[in-house]
Amino acid sequence: MKITAAVANGPETPFSIEPVELDEPRADEVLVRLAATGICHTDVFFRDLMPVPAVLGHEGAGVVEAVGSAVTRVRPGDHVVLSYAFCGVCPSCDAGSPYYCHDFFRFNASGARADGSPTLTRAGAPLFGNFFGQSSFATHALANQANTIKVRKDAPLELLGPLGCGIQTGAGSVMNGLEPLPGEPLVVFGAGAVGLAAIMAANLIGCEPIIAVDPLPARRDMAIGLGAHHALDPHSVDPVAAIMELTKGGALYTLECTGIPAVFEQAVRALAPRGSCGLIGAPPPGSLGSIDLGNLLSKGIRIRGLIEGESQSEAFIPHLLELFLDGLLPFDRLVTFYPLDQIDTAIRDSLEGRTIKPILRMPGA
Repeated sequence: MKITAAVANGPETPFSIEPVELDEPRADEVLVRLAATGICHTDVFFRDLMPVPAVLGHEGAGVVEAVGSAVTRVRPGDHVVLSYAFCGVCPSCDAGSPYYCHDFFRFNASGARADGSPTLTRAGAPLFGNFFGQSSFATHALANQANTIKVRKDAPLELLGPLGCGIQTGAGSVMNGLEPLPGEPLVVFGAGAVGLAAIMAANLIGCEPIIAVDPLPARRDMAIGLGAHHALDPHSVDPVAAIMELTKGGALYTLECTGIPAVFEQAVRALAPRGSCGLIGAPPPGSLGSIDLGNLLSKGIRIRGLIEGESQSEAFIPHLLELFLDGLLPFDRLVTFYPLDQIDTAIRDSLEGRTIKPILRMPGA
């Protein structure tokens, strides 16, 4: 079917809004008419890394239009959020950890279905598509029933796409990954959408103190408004020294949300004995971080990567939605809406700090 998509044409190159062809749903696939799609830093990361032309987007929300013959979890008319894809049969998936699927790249970032067939073409030529099992910078997307999450119809659909990645990653990294207890200190390096979702989750748990580290005043103010007790400007203070003072010896938990190796090193140095650092931010390929091995050994420090907030999306996204509807996870305060044809403006505003979580509204939605 013919759809409209924002096509990436190269690193730091404007997107083009144009008609492309979307394949018909196969037996286990779902055709979704998108209402809106969040923009995540991962989209920009892959725009500058992957083959082009490409259709990216991985925080889609919309209405099911058609389903394949084997689909049982959703039906036409259902409201859905699209999340990450996974194989379902590898050791990680079998152990209930699909976010560490052994074939994660092939299912999410190979540019095609797992069998190599394209979901999107332009003038008969394949496009890089099926991004995170969706490619949702478009009016319609094909997803697998495994990464299509049914949500309540009375919820504001155009807001919900970020639950599929950014909000689930930040909140889940705290709630599912690090699992701090009430009263334990937690520090978030980078107060973008993911970091602020982590702060909201830490506030729900009752962590204390919650400390945000970010160079942008508006984001530090937002962090305080969402539950942080302190917000540090790393350009004005030594964040490690300040954290050591505020926590009386270091934080039990830190989250690194920027992907900057030097910031990751700070996040590790800011830990107390028995502390844990979670790495969320995507660093450039080949990035290395220096760690004092003696400090690691003597303090019993743990360092771990956290993908998708270690979230089983089918259960966790509806849980996050209930928290939002109850006023306990107000991620709508992070959002600015843009029409699809302003995708370049939305990305620029996000990179330059003028907006925290841009969401693209689809034409006709």
